[in-house]
Amino acid sequence: MDCKIKILWDDEAKVWIATSDDIKGLVLESGSFDALIVRVKYAVEDLLSFEDNKPDYCDLSFITERRDRVLLSGGI
Repeated sequence: MDCKIKILWDDEAKVWIATSDDIKGLVLESGSFDALIVRVKYAVEDLLSFEDNKPDYCDLSFITERRDRVLLSGGI
């Protein structure tokens, strides 16, 4: 089974947020990117254990996006 995990940076809350359209119920957050990856791996195993046709494995593809703003001297 192939699963895409979307990881976005929430600048207001200062946390990374992981969600997935492929894994029902996956919504996690962490201030540490690496800690979030570990949490996702454990959560995927738990969440998929409730599936009727539980797969033997799940390949995870992490898709990350972080947006920042750079202030330019002199303005535009």
